[in-house]
Amino acid sequence: MQNRISSFPPLIDHTSRILILGSIPGVKSLEKQQYYAHPQNKFWPIIFELFNEEFTEEYAERINMLKKYHIAVWDVIDSCERKGSLDSEIKNEEASQIAELLEEYPNIKVIFCNGGKSYKNLQKILGKNDQLPVFLLPSTSPLHTISFEKKLEEWKKIEIHL
Repeated sequence: MQNRISSFPPLIDHTSRILILGSIPGVKSLEKQQYYAHPQNKFWPIIFELFNEEFTEEYAERINMLKKYHIAVWDVIDSCERKGSLDSEIKNEEASQIAELLEEYPNIKVIFCNGGKSYKNLQKILGKNDQLPVFLLPSTSPLHTISFEKKLEEWKKIEIHL
């Protein structure tokens, strides 16, 4: 039996208009209790670059920057069993309550999925969703080996929805 891991609560408030969904935090993120804490994950560098903000390692400042641009962050998997950090190792997963979150925060106008696992799981959770546009973005994980520039170019889709 592998250890069961759980996602973090969503980073969201009633001004959030964009929801970015990952799969479930990796080992480093769980250790630090922070979204996208692995130093090689490009989530934070991409977000700071998108908004032309000065990069910081301070987690509280990172969260404030997300709020400033009305971005919410959560994961599609509430809990699962996984050895290591690979999405391919995820077993016995339980879905996050995405539909309930969207009901509670009707101000969310668009969803961006950070990688294929997030996108596939969201399709299962929401089924045919006509209410909100959903976009698949390349994973910011270091395991997804396309260049930073290519990832950033795809992630620029977020700017259109601000």
